[in-house]
Amino acid sequence: MNAELTGAEITIRCLQEEGVQCIFGYPGGAVLFIYDELFKQDKVRHILVRHEQAAIHAADGYARSSDKVGVALVTSGPGVTNAVTGIATAYMDSIPLVIISGQVPTGAIGLDAFQEVDTVGITRPCVKHNFLVKDVSELAVTIKKAFYIASTGRPGPVLVDIPKDVTQQQAQFVYPGKVTMRSYNPVIKGNSRQIKKAAELILDAKRPMIYAGGGVILSDAAEQLTELARMLNFPCTNTLMGLGGFPATDKQSLGMLGMHGTYEANMAMQYCDVLIAVGARFDDRVIGNPKHFSNENRKIIHIDIDPSSISKRVKVDVPIVGDVLDVLKELIKLLKTEKKKPELPSLKEWWKQIDLWRERDCLRFDRDSKIIKPQMVIEKLYQITKGDAFITSDVGQHQMWAAQFYKFDKPRRWINSGGLGTMGFGMPAAMGVQLANPKGKVACITGEASIQMCIQELSTCKQYRLPLKIVNLNNRYMGMVRQWQEFFHGNRYAESYMNALPDFVKLSESYGHVGMKIEHPEDVEGALKEAFKLKDQLVFLDFITDQTENVFPMVPGGKGLSEMILV
Repeated sequence: MNAELTGAEITIRCLQEEGVQCIFGYPGGAVLFIYDELFKQDKVRHILVRHEQAAIHAADGYARSSDKVGVALVTSGPGVTNAVTGIATAYMDSIPLVIISGQVPTGAIGLDAFQEVDTVGITRPCVKHNFLVKDVSELAVTIKKAFYIASTGRPGPVLVDIPKDVTQQQAQFVYPGKVTMRSYNPVIKGNSRQIKKAAELILDAKRPMIYAGGGVILSDAAEQLTELARMLNFPCTNTLMGLGGFPATDKQSLGMLGMHGTYEANMAMQYCDVLIAVGARFDDRVIGNPKHFSNENRKIIHIDIDPSSISKRVKVDVPIVGDVLDVLKELIKLLKTEKKKPELPSLKEWWKQIDLWRERDCLRFDRDSKIIKPQMVIEKLYQITKGDAFITSDVGQHQMWAAQFYKFDKPRRWINSGGLGTMGFGMPAAMGVQLANPKGKVACITGEASIQMCIQELSTCKQYRLPLKIVNLNNRYMGMVRQWQEFFHGNRYAESYMNALPDFVKLSESYGHVGMKIEHPEDVEGALKEAFKLKDQLVFLDFITDQTENVFPMVPGGKGLSEMILV
């Protein structure tokens, strides 16, 4: 007969059974028994953040860069409400997380007890699922369900809310090897007849286009996507979340598409006759206004694990519900057996047209500027790291420049908040990335507005000796807000000017890190090289950049992809 354990002991044993090596959290009254059990063991490492939002972002970065489930632990009330932004960020980008939150004792629930909130109600819109555990005997199976739900099908965050008295109560510990749920059975294998229809369309295509999203990364299908594209010699574009799913340096890559995508990618999307959408959801920042999506009649193949994403914004012709990895393997196998091959003369003409679009050189900028251009900083960062770093970003202009100018050839190297667009994400996510990849080079590309959202995590970085390189593109504005105000609000820069900035060098030094201020273009490369030579130290590089620089191309809201504003 198994020994009886407390709920707190069961919680930690469950994490150990799941092979969890690292969790991120912040203690509080409702979770003190769980923290006490953490203290008594050494299999699960706890990282103490300085704010619960950072705990979730760090777990998120850990998950995105490692293909593991990220885990966070927060207390009740303000602890869990502070975590909601991070939870929503992970939910929008389909990141597998398990969040364990404390709750007031069961007898106090609903009585406005100290530090009580309706955690299940508050988080329901931004989790894949959530649980309130009222019986200690159900705790182990609930945590097993949480990990199963978070990591299968379309991944996402799952929250387990545990009242304080449940962590004190005792029950026999039995951790199930697997769980089955009648209401949750994600489809993995794609319909073979639909895959055959897709193959027929692909082989008849004269102007084909592969449009790949974050689903390629999440299902670890980058290798299969690359094999498919190269086998067919089809052009490929990636969404912001899909960068690295196909090598950016490959001649078949058209770069990122969408609101700040390349001219050639957006035009090819508009004029293709067969569009193969792989693990992408046709969101507003990618295709613009659905009414203006497509300048020609075309057929759309859509491969996605989530049936609710198919034909949600754009009606598709061949829907294939299934895991991207599984479907691509079957599609490649089928195409290899087909005697018919893509029509070479038509494909050759299509590539000629694409090359003409490429000649627009839509990402050009002034390389002779006497002021530091942010694009140049990213280019130098790419060169110095040889394209092999893990790059996190915050949200804004710097995020778009990073996506445009750092050429990601590998998956899980580009870590950013796509769907929610969360300022403050970059540094805590980088902490998670560094802990998941202790020997990796990790750089956080940020702006002076975003970095201040979670700047307190410089303290966490010091405590755990995380040698991040913070690349701050400092233009003294909320840059993307200012750009929109310039384009669409008559140059009225309402509240977008940051005129009370700290001295970032002194601030970083006060936390025990190295700070550098770089003001001249000729000093950029040297500063980056010096920073990466300091392998064991966090270096904060404050680049004073051109205040007037805008991100181009740009598709204005409500417009179609071919209605780009160019340089």
